[in-house]
Amino acid sequence: VAVAADVLEPLWAAHQASKMRRLAFISALLPRAAAFAPTGGVAASVRYLRAGAIASAAPDVDRYYTKEREPETRDFIMQQTMLRVKDPAASLAFYCDVLGFNLVTHREFEQWGFNVYFVAPVDPASIPSDPEERFAFCMRTPGCIELTWNYGSEGETGPVYNVGNGDATGTKDGEAVRGGFGHLGITVPDVYTACARFAELGCEFTKTPNSGGIKGLAFFKDPDGYLIEVLPQGSLVTKPVDHAGVPVEGGGYVDNSKKKDFVAAADVSHAAVASRAGRVGAVPVCITAALSLFLASSPSLGLKGNSLGPVEAFIV
Repeated sequence: VAVAADVLEPLWAAHQASKMRRLAFISALLPRAAAFAPTGGVAASVRYLRAGAIASAAPDVDRYYTKEREPETRDFIMQQTMLRVKDPAASLAFYCDVLGFNLVTHREFEQWGFNVYFVAPVDPASIPSDPEERFAFCMRTPGCIELTWNYGSEGETGPVYNVGNGDATGTKDGEAVRGGFGHLGITVPDVYTACARFAELGCEFTKTPNSGGIKGLAFFKDPDGYLIEVLPQGSLVTKPVDHAGVPVEGGGYVDNSKKKDFVAAADVSHAAVASRAGRVGAVPVCITAALSLFLASSPSLGLKGNSLGPVEAFIV
């Protein structure tokens, strides 16, 4: 694929080099996208280009599977994740009675106005009775959750802490923010059985096992609204109906990539390119239409609407 100089030059002048690298990567994908023309049509090519652009930003992770741990780090432990909680009584009841964890150790810092409670899924017989030994045991236990209670928060009205995932709690303007925290996760022998129990205990689900696009996993909230993901201890398996009566087929999920309006837009762009560029071959038209849709929907490239001008300059 060659690009006319009169198109590249103004793009180079108007956009940063990083954005141009994205365009170059998409151009490299065009021959492969063409393979979708006979079977999937324009929409398939567009989906291929979008997926390719995302993949281009992903790091190469292979070496991280096999690298040796640095000698200085071999005794390091991923020991805790800290969550601020509004009401320690409610949180301890949830993590210990609902999830089945145990309190491993706790500390009270009255001079600073907060307490911390470490919970983990351990054998209670292994927890020492001496407070100092309990603390040392905790520091050697991977995967603890540190529940931090700031005195007085239990008396506040409504949610106190922002839990991520588009939450507006604590923002000055009341608008939701894109928080970095996502969720905690537990694994269980049977997701469907575990979720039925969680539902009986009054847990609020945001995704039951059969709802959404990925079947066989679930999300529900802790007392503060932090999400807990429920996964199997192995491959994802499904059952015909989950505890909420949601069938495995459907579950309210809509595949946006297959929406009729998306395919219709691709067809319109296909026809427009064929008409204006004078090309009738299935493969060239599919490629140019796919690239047109990608560029037209990409704010980072500065093109708005169904901008076909740059596409017409591509020589296929």
